[in-house]
Amino acid sequence: MKDANCPKCGSGEVYSGAELIVKDGPIANLLKGGPFASNSIPISLSSMAPIDNYVCVNCGYVEHYISDGSKLKEIAKKWDKVSADKSAVASDE
Repeated sequence: MKDANCPKCGSGEVYSGAELIVKDGPIANLLKGGPFASNSIPISLSSMAPIDNYVCVNCGYVEHYISDGSKLKEIAKKWDKVSADKSAVASDE
């Protein structure tokens, strides 16, 4: 969707919230990726990964991207890797 086309419906009506939050300055990390930010995912108890969202306003499809590339290595170290024969989330069934 970063190329402005929706992969689901083909529409060019894609909008991004990537620039809605201040990315520079001392408060930027708190606003975009702090513990109370809704636009981030937890990596560990002390680390959050800020997310950029892309939305197709034609069909409602949404894609999310980690906005800070340095957080990708952290995720690879802390999270479980998903494999074809094993789901990352255990089922209660």
